[in-house]
Amino acid sequence: MRTPDVGISREGLPLILFSAFATLVLATLDWDFPAFVLLLGTFCVFHFFRDPERYPPTGPGLAVSPADGRILSVEQRPDPASNELRTRISIFMNVFDVHVNRSPVQGMVEKITYYPGRFLNASLDKASRDNERNVFLISDQEGRQLVMVQIAGLVARRIVCHAEPGDPVRRGQRLGLIKFGSRVDLYLPPGYTVKVHVGEKVFAGQTIVAAA
Repeated sequence: MRTPDVGISREGLPLILFSAFATLVLATLDWDFPAFVLLLGTFCVFHFFRDPERYPPTGPGLAVSPADGRILSVEQRPDPASNELRTRISIFMNVFDVHVNRSPVQGMVEKITYYPGRFLNASLDKASRDNERNVFLISDQEGRQLVMVQIAGLVARRIVCHAEPGDPVRRGQRLGLIKFGSRVDLYLPPGYTVKVHVGEKVFAGQTIVAAA
């Protein structure tokens, strides 16, 4: 598994460097206003691709949030891996949230399935079945299988995956990111109790969303 640099996601470095270089060129040409606008753009790109270190809680049976954002819904839905009815926690990420996605539990990545699709507003329920998405099947240390889904949205047009099937993962370990806002769904197996509510702000790798 590739490990992104801490501080800034490596996927953002080309955009940050290009934007910074273009800003310098415009400033050298004394194009003050365009340079100022591009400087603000450089800051926004830098802010979007930030990748702060997180310190997951310790203890058995805990599942942490796979994404930064707000809880969009907590409801029963068929999971995309087995089609069994499970509790789904949906987390909506806006453009101001950290977009690095993390493993909810310690265990093993059993399977990763990519589905091409549309780019509907990620807050819509049908986005979970119609949008471009990446489905992780992750087994915890007790063999219980959780399903984590990266879902592209209206603005987000690229899902990045750092993991491969067979990779062992730590709780809170980086698994990938979705560029420029979107949503992550987490389907819980039987035995897990939800610890968050709709509208709550959560942080990837840090906020406890469920416990077994």
